[in-house]
Amino acid sequence: MTDRSIAFVRTEYVEKLPAPKTTIGPVAWMREHLFSSIPNAILTFLGLYIIYLVVPPVIEFALVNAVWTGEGRDACLGSEGACWAYVGAYFEQFIYGRYPDAERWRVDLVFSAGALGLVPMLMPTVPFKRANAIFLLGVYPVAAFVLLTGGHVDLNGFLLPDALMAPSTLKFWVDYGIVAAVLAGGAAFLTAQAGADIRNTVRVVLGIFAILGLAIFFAGFDFGLERVETDVWGGLLVTLVVAITGIVASLPLGIVLALGRRSKLPAVRLMSVIFIEAWRGVPLITVLFMSSVMLPLFLPEGVTFDKLLRALIGVALFSSAYMAENVRGGLQAIPKGQYEGAQALGLTYWQMMGLIVLPQALKLVIPGIVNTFISLFKDTTLVLIIGLFDLLGQIQSSFTDPTWATPYTSHTGYLFAAMVFWAFCFSMSRYSIFMERRLDTGHKR
Repeated sequence: MTDRSIAFVRTEYVEKLPAPKTTIGPVAWMREHLFSSIPNAILTFLGLYIIYLVVPPVIEFALVNAVWTGEGRDACLGSEGACWAYVGAYFEQFIYGRYPDAERWRVDLVFSAGALGLVPMLMPTVPFKRANAIFLLGVYPVAAFVLLTGGHVDLNGFLLPDALMAPSTLKFWVDYGIVAAVLAGGAAFLTAQAGADIRNTVRVVLGIFAILGLAIFFAGFDFGLERVETDVWGGLLVTLVVAITGIVASLPLGIVLALGRRSKLPAVRLMSVIFIEAWRGVPLITVLFMSSVMLPLFLPEGVTFDKLLRALIGVALFSSAYMAENVRGGLQAIPKGQYEGAQALGLTYWQMMGLIVLPQALKLVIPGIVNTFISLFKDTTLVLIIGLFDLLGQIQSSFTDPTWATPYTSHTGYLFAAMVFWAFCFSMSRYSIFMERRLDTGHKR
C-alpha cells in the first residue's frame, strides 16, 4: 500500500472542440431526415426521381420555350412552350371578368383596402388590433359591397331611399320588424338560458336591430355610383368574393353550431345536429344547383335573389357545417377541469366560452380550420355550373377565342390558374403553421 494520491485537478480550461461533422450541418440534416433508415432512403431516391421526371419539363415549357410577347396566335404557333402572351392579353379579364373598364378602379380600391387591412391584422405585434378588426369586419364589407355593386339595391321590388312614400313602405318595415324580432327573440332566449345578465341580453337585441337597420340602409342608399350587376362579374374577383365571404361567415356560424350541438337545451342541440348533418350529407355542387335553380321555385311570386347572393349563402352554410365539426373536436379536447374551474370562478356561460374554453379549443384545431378554408377556396370553381365565371371559368371561356387558338393555349391557361390557386392556398398553409408555432406554449419552459 502507498499513500501517494492519484487525484488530478486541472488548473486551466481545455480548448473547446467543434462538434462532430456527422451531428451538425447539411450532412447531419440529410442523415436525420432523408436517410435515417432504409425505407426512408428508398423514398428519398424515389422522390428525387419523380422530381427529375416532372420539374425539368415544366421549367422547359413554362420558361425556356415560352413565348412572352405577341399580338395573336401567330406569335405562339410553332413554339412548344407556354403562350404567356395570351395570358397578358386576357389578364384583365382573368381578374375582372366583364366588369366595365371605366369602373374597374372600384375593384382595385376594394383589393387594395382589403390587403391594407388584412396584412397588419395577420401580424401579431402590430398595434390597434381592435380598430383594425372593426374596419375589416364592419366597415370594409359595407364599403366593398357599395363599391362593387354601386349601392342602391332593389329590395322587394322597390328602392329603399325612394320607398319612404311608396305604398309598399309599410309592408317592408313590417317584414323587417318581423325578421329582426325573430332573430332578437332567439338571441335573447339563448342568452337568458345561458345565464347571461339581462343587460347583456338587451345589448344583443339592440345590436341585432342596429346591424339589420344599418345593413338595409347602406344597401339601398344611392351613392352616385354606376350600378354594376353581378352578372358581369368574373375572374379572380368572383373567386375572392365567394371564398372570403364563405370563410368569414363560416367560422362564427361554425362556432355557434358547435356550441349548439353541445348545448344542454334539447331543442337547440337537435336543430344544430339536423343542420350540420343535412348540409354535410350533400355535395357542394348539389347545394349550388339547388340554390340557383330550385330555390326560386319555392319563393313567393315577385321575390327574387341575386344569383351570386344565392351562391354566397349556400357556400357559407355548407362550409359552416364542416367548420362546426372541427370546432366541436376542439371543444371535446378541452379537459373537464377547465369548465369546472371557470364555473368555480363564477363566470357566466358566455364568459367561460369566450375567455377560457374557445381560445384553447380553436388553438387546437387550427390545422382543421385552415384545411376547411383551403378546401373552400378551391371549391369556388364549382360556381361555374350556375353560370358564374370565376377565375377558372373565365380562363376556360377564353379558349373559344380563335385569335389565340394554339395547341398550348389551354395548357398555359390552366398553368396560370394553378399558379394563382397555389399562391393563395400555400400562403394560408404557411400562415397556419406560423400561428401553430406561435401559440404552441404547452411545451415551452
